[in-house]
Amino acid sequence: MAESYDVIVIGTGAGGGTLARHLAPSGKRVLLLERGDWLPREPENWSTADVFVDGRYVSEDSWYSAEDKSFFQPQVHYFVGGATKLYGAALYRMRERDFGELRHHDGLSPAWPISYQDMEPYYTAAEQLYQVHGARGEDPTEPPSSASYPYPAVSHEPRIQQLSDDLEKQGYHPFHAPCGILVNEANMPYSICVKCGECDGFPCPLHAKSDAEVIGVRPALEHDNVTLLRNARVVKLETNPAGTAVTSVVVERDGETERYAGDIVVVACGAANSAKLLLASASDRHPNGLANGSDQVGRNFMYHDCQAVLAISKEPNPTVFQKTLGINDFYFSGPDFEYPMGNIQMIGKSQAEMFRGEKPLETKFAPSWALRDVATHAVDFWLSTEDLPQPDNRVTLGPDGGVHISYRPSNPTAAKQLFGQLKSMIGSLDMHEGHLAHRCMYMKTDIPIAGCAHQAGTVRCGTDPATSVLNADCRAHEVENLYVADTSIFPSISAVNPALTAMANAIRVGDHLLEQLG
Repeated sequence: MAESYDVIVIGTGAGGGTLARHLAPSGKRVLLLERGDWLPREPENWSTADVFVDGRYVSEDSWYSAEDKSFFQPQVHYFVGGATKLYGAALYRMRERDFGELRHHDGLSPAWPISYQDMEPYYTAAEQLYQVHGARGEDPTEPPSSASYPYPAVSHEPRIQQLSDDLEKQGYHPFHAPCGILVNEANMPYSICVKCGECDGFPCPLHAKSDAEVIGVRPALEHDNVTLLRNARVVKLETNPAGTAVTSVVVERDGETERYAGDIVVVACGAANSAKLLLASASDRHPNGLANGSDQVGRNFMYHDCQAVLAISKEPNPTVFQKTLGINDFYFSGPDFEYPMGNIQMIGKSQAEMFRGEKPLETKFAPSWALRDVATHAVDFWLSTEDLPQPDNRVTLGPDGGVHISYRPSNPTAAKQLFGQLKSMIGSLDMHEGHLAHRCMYMKTDIPIAGCAHQAGTVRCGTDPATSVLNADCRAHEVENLYVADTSIFPSISAVNPALTAMANAIRVGDHLLEQLG
């Protein structure tokens, strides 16, 4: 057995990386375990062909889809910083009503065991930590806040400003999307971020993105009490004979098996892999998986019903950094539809080479000039509808110990309505009516669950041990020193990007752990 730590954190993404940063100044001995390595800083970081066509940074994992009865390669990334290394850095708060029970056309979004008011100070802390740029008061669904954004909103480039103006003329309420980038538009010669077109879906070689490596892990490692082990894959958690506490974390590293002990163990591997680890840690005391007396581990897998679409502008769209605008007018209801529909935001600007990676068969014989022409006129939108938790949408272990996923869409009517709403607006926004095409920005396969950047659920928190795995503090009901601090704790996912909520909750869990450690 290796030396013991006060806290072991498994995973370095939005949850684990943020938690490590929050615990670091306390002096407590913290061990960070990351199955990947540093993401290389190299010219290929900004290469569309390498990132989107060749999938240079995508893991070699193979997951199994129960519905399709086939294996697929999930678009997941294992590096220090986790999924945030290639995320779009859209850092939204969940709406206040998202924390309560919310009726949808196709089902029910359950309440969290904590309220928005409980989370609000942690949202503020996370926005400050991750240097979020935004503007209060523009979004009609914006929840109450105790502070302004720490940095001014990222400005729209001319074509997106025109789009914003056109939306306002139609009576809508466009707003500056909250962005986590290290940009200083008032003094660009000294800005780390250059507002390039290779941000959303790309790693940043400048370290100009507010990701969990740059903001969380690296500052944490400046403290001597924090240790990071890379290429350290956690395969099992072992407990005392009574099954009430984790006594060792079993790690495979450099071809060897190692064990580490911690007074507190925090799992933050991402929804699918956190569930996988707990299920793989079954024992006599926990025959269905660690902390799984409720049979809820792995259930209620969610990942957002997302649609990436492009509209063809009548005029060229020379925008470089496009991800600056959002629309929430249809978040809770829409014209002739009284139920929630979701969020519309911009995504990274289309590039011709992306089409080759996204749809290789369809574009195989397309001339490059035609793809460039489409990309030049494209205005790209991301539509996000809440995925409702369903017990049978779940992660299980296959015979080989790998991830098996059963999933069926849970809220298709709202997603269809949101797409129809955007389609109905196109003609009045100086775009060609009828020219609204689906993109698969993060997926080179038609299996929707492959694009699992927004995965959540599987280890939900709640007040009833019979229907949840964790309590409101994100501690396992059945294991006194086991916590979870990633998006797997979400009882519901809302319709906005989950990263900021994971970061805020990690700070909240960190405060609780510091109180427990004394």
